[in-house]
Amino acid sequence: MKRSASIAAVALAVGSTSAVAETLLERGEYLVRGPAGCGNCHTPLGPEGPVEGQELAGRLVEKNDAFTAIAPNITPAGAVADWSDEDLARSIREGIRPDGSLIGPPMPFEFYRRLSDTDLSAIVAFLRTVPAVENDPGESVYNIPLPPAYGPPVESVADIPRGVTVEYGEYLSGPVAHCMECHTPMGPQGRLTETDLGRGGFEFHGPWGISVSANLTSHEDGLAEYTDAEIADMITKGVEPDGEQLLPPMPYGYLARMTEDDLAAIILYLRSLPPLPDKS
Repeated sequence: MKRSASIAAVALAVGSTSAVAETLLERGEYLVRGPAGCGNCHTPLGPEGPVEGQELAGRLVEKNDAFTAIAPNITPAGAVADWSDEDLARSIREGIRPDGSLIGPPMPFEFYRRLSDTDLSAIVAFLRTVPAVENDPGESVYNIPLPPAYGPPVESVADIPRGVTVEYGEYLSGPVAHCMECHTPMGPQGRLTETDLGRGGFEFHGPWGISVSANLTSHEDGLAEYTDAEIADMITKGVEPDGEQLLPPMPYGYLARMTEDDLAAIILYLRSLPPLPDKS
């Protein structure tokens, strides 16, 4: 397996300067198994949920007229085993494989492009340590044209200071947990992040039927009438205040592993979203 000098350098720097005295691997594990919820797409699912012993071994994510999306095996036994750390990091943040080909949707590159260098390095470092699982989930097929790239090359992204702040909550809700990916509707040219951020209304079709992403803005159609505690339960438990269970694909099990401060930062950010009514 090829390793990266630059990733190693970041690891040493983080290990020696982290304000919360966590290692790079600990940060990576927290992100992958917590708010980033990588297993929500990359871990095979059975009737009872994620298949034991198959963490991040790849699966069919979505099949429709536009594409058949396969989340690849990203364990050390998968195709990424021969990629350098820079290759793996670039595939996560920019959607470009080592051979130059583009990874298609639903991987949320619009948001992953803003992952900080430190967090990206932590995710890569942790992925190198997960148990190797032999599994070939197949290849994605796209019946739609993919763009040449999802944007210009990303040179560097600075850390966002951690804390219960709107700024850090926006970072967690965007690049890390990509909440806005699912809770922002699509238009003819893509996600309406400039005009409809957090408005909800995006449909998901699965074995559960059809679920529609909720309005997360501060409008009365959104979260205005909910307490912080009620919002926290919906995010981490998938339960409405009246006890109704919310539907997938919200990764409640992963979001439940967030720290109290990270959850509070996300809620603070959601409270700051301009009020937008549901689209009729």
